[in-house]
Amino acid sequence: MADLAKLLAEKSGDVIQIDGEATVFEAVKAMVDANVGAILVSGAEPGQISGIFTERDYLRRIAVEGRTSRDTKVREVMSAPVIAVNPETTVEEAMALMTDRRIRHAPVVQGDKLLGMISIGDLVRAQSHEQSFKIQYLTEYISAR
Repeated sequence: MADLAKLLAEKSGDVIQIDGEATVFEAVKAMVDANVGAILVSGAEPGQISGIFTERDYLRRIAVEGRTSRDTKVREVMSAPVIAVNPETTVEEAMALMTDRRIRHAPVVQGDKLLGMISIGDLVRAQSHEQSFKIQYLTEYISAR
């Protein structure tokens, strides 16, 4: 099975980030504009990740708690610490981790460098593609006999 480096090579390398002092409204707008379900929250140091803000965070910490997105800072409602993976992690390992931790997005980092972001949808697509390839290969093998 492929590792996350291969999966990232097929994706756009853009990772949406926002400062923790930004409002939740600004974060949600950035997520909508980029058509993503999560945004990384920048840390105090350049390249540092202090948290992640997701659609689930919005539902649980804004909508349900009665806060307003224009008055709440992202740092107040983000999820931290961030569960990250590395480029050598396999698709199966990432899927198991994300399922176990009940998360849908994870940054891919190597050392201090952010390489990209993966979603559970990316992993499902990768596994589905590999299964389709295996089925096609086996079908051709059986048909050739």
